[in-house]
Amino acid sequence: MYAVIRSGGKQHRVAPGDVIRVEKVEGTSGGQVEFTDVLAVSPTDGQIARPQGARVLGRVVEQGRADKILVFHYKRKKQHKKLAGHRQPFTAVRITEIAFDGQKFTASEEPEKLKKTKPAAGPKAHAKPHAEEHAEPKEAKHAAPSKKAEHHKKPAAGKKPKKK
Repeated sequence: MYAVIRSGGKQHRVAPGDVIRVEKVEGTSGGQVEFTDVLAVSPTDGQIARPQGARVLGRVVEQGRADKILVFHYKRKKQHKKLAGHRQPFTAVRITEIAFDGQKFTASEEPEKLKKTKPAAGPKAHAKPHAEEHAEPKEAKHAAPSKKAEHHKKPAAGKKPKKK
């Protein structure tokens, strides 16, 4: 079951339970959004219809702004450069119901997600809790080299030993 809706000059293929990002929707009453511009509905795969009076209902999940897009105009040899940034506002909507011709297709209710808490701040906040148990002692890491290795050094290539 899916429907094709038009919102903000774009077409979206939606099914009950989908979360879509549309152009910012103003004046949402109680977090509900109704899309009445339904272009097509498919109750089963293979059948597509454009019924009159079809509507798609959704619930606002989030409102925000998309990532920054940089617009850079440059004309070579003319000393012309212009830089502008843009962040497009959006509304994330979870489709809850598709209704047409007396039929209703609804999405199963998702439990509300718990908000994530930020970890404690501090210099060792990012450290693993058991890192100290698995660490090697400092003496083992920085042990002095043995004298045997120092005794067998070869003279540098290309240099002749001085005669006395």
